[in-house]
Amino acid sequence: MPCGAVLGLCQYETNKLVRIQSVRLGSLKWSLNAAILLFICIMMLWNRNYQEFDLVVSSVTTKVKGVTQTHVPSVGDTVWDVVDYSGSLQDKNSFFVVTNIIVTKSQKQGRCPEVPLNGRLCRTDTDCEKGAWGQQSHGIQTGSCVKFDALRKTCEVSAWCPIETKTTPPRPALLAAAENFTVLIKNNIRFPAFNFIRRNILPWMDGAYLSRCHRGNDSLCPIFRLGDIVREAGEKFSDMAIEGGVIGIQIKWDCNLDRLMQRCSPTYSFRRLDEKESNRTLYPGLNFRYAKYNTVNGVEERTLYKAFGIRFDVMVFGQAGRFSFIQLVIYIGSTLSYYALTTVLLDWLIGTRCYSAEVGQSYTERKVESVQDEHKCILCVSYVDENNIRLVKRSQKKSLRDIKPVSVQPRKEDAGHLRAVLCLLQLTGSLDHDAEPPIERKVKLKPKLHRPAWCKCDCCAPSSLPQEELCCRQSDGACITSSPLFGQLVLHRPLLEAVLLYRDPLSPPTGRGQTKTLRHCAYRQYISWRFGVPPNGTHPAIPSCCVWRVREQYPSPDGQNSGFAGTSH
Repeated sequence: MPCGAVLGLCQYETNKLVRIQSVRLGSLKWSLNAAILLFICIMMLWNRNYQEFDLVVSSVTTKVKGVTQTHVPSVGDTVWDVVDYSGSLQDKNSFFVVTNIIVTKSQKQGRCPEVPLNGRLCRTDTDCEKGAWGQQSHGIQTGSCVKFDALRKTCEVSAWCPIETKTTPPRPALLAAAENFTVLIKNNIRFPAFNFIRRNILPWMDGAYLSRCHRGNDSLCPIFRLGDIVREAGEKFSDMAIEGGVIGIQIKWDCNLDRLMQRCSPTYSFRRLDEKESNRTLYPGLNFRYAKYNTVNGVEERTLYKAFGIRFDVMVFGQAGRFSFIQLVIYIGSTLSYYALTTVLLDWLIGTRCYSAEVGQSYTERKVESVQDEHKCILCVSYVDENNIRLVKRSQKKSLRDIKPVSVQPRKEDAGHLRAVLCLLQLTGSLDHDAEPPIERKVKLKPKLHRPAWCKCDCCAPSSLPQEELCCRQSDGACITSSPLFGQLVLHRPLLEAVLLYRDPLSPPTGRGQTKTLRHCAYRQYISWRFGVPPNGTHPAIPSCCVWRVREQYPSPDGQNSGFAGTSH
């Protein structure tokens, strides 16, 4: 591994911060932080995010009680107890109660006409296929066509005769009194992760309590009246009892097992599970058939019951939580990111006009540092016949003058540099008042013999580099180097020496061998004069005529120059 890579592991990097002294921003910051902290604490206590949780494991048993007497057509008065109305649809988490019934008595094995199915009748025996049967058939066809009644004939079948003919349940329901039946629900639960066991019949519930508790005044009572269950599910028992349906009994356990806040009691809720609206025309409600058999004169007979009723499904769900230091640390770590909302909001306020444009600009300049890609260098161009600064992308193929600007910005004066130059001009003028200032007379420039096509001032020299093909003017006219102010601000040697001394008071006097220093100082003077303060991340481009004029005044001893290099030549 290289040595530099090893040393890089022994470094620490941190973010750069900008501190703004502002009572308004400081108060807003701490107010937002306090609001976020309050929200985090409320959500932590409400959702118990400081706990680890375990899901419930449950078992359910039910016991229905109730007796009623009803008059059944063709049977007579019949007493119904739990054995009669509980039916055979028993499951570990459900129970069934018969509420309506259709009875077909004295059925025997034999031959009888089939009930007309969907209007299907027969005329002759050829219309009946021997041995055939269908999903809605009551028996096997014998191949004979017999009378069903005085007007209709149907295929004869081998079946339990007489065949059940009535399919519409009685109205009102025969066992409507089941509304007053009660059911005791026993629910045992366990949370394996905490080895916690509980049942819905709480320890303090004794026999006396269970004999008198009522759902209306005690939400923990485990004995329920069937009518109350259906009513709390939003249904009417007398209507539902006709064709039957499915009711869900939901038991929710939400347990807090911490010692100081221990709470573990069930809550009950009810809802209808079958879709009664879509079942109006196709297989409505819930029903099943069962039979009671007996033997008469050595012949087996049965009584067929088509029972309609309500099935009650008991569904248990829930969780238990207990304090966990690991979960608390995870929750705190996950919520720390919420505090970034304060920074985002304040940065947005500072960056918009809602706060202060000046403060926002200063804050952005201090916080964000732009770094330009060398291949996408942005150059500043300033023409003497324009008041703005053009920002253009550097190109290796197109002339700098022909590139369309990315943006045009107003020139930003460097007031401090301007005051310093004016003071130095006065100082150098008082020191050289006896000498003849050659740069104050009108400078006569010789036009170039071979004027480039991109030159507008007749003083630029051809160049092989596209980034050096720049004139001081946008349109035809006099060159900026012909201005006396160009000689005073850019070429005047005493001023340049004073500027160098101003920047480095202890620097030695410039001699003839230090023309490079004076040449670069002249370039900087031109940039400060024509560009002021260049935009961040940009490089000022000096026109070709100005570059050659400075080189003529302060030539390189060997005649070699570095060429285009951002702000120096």
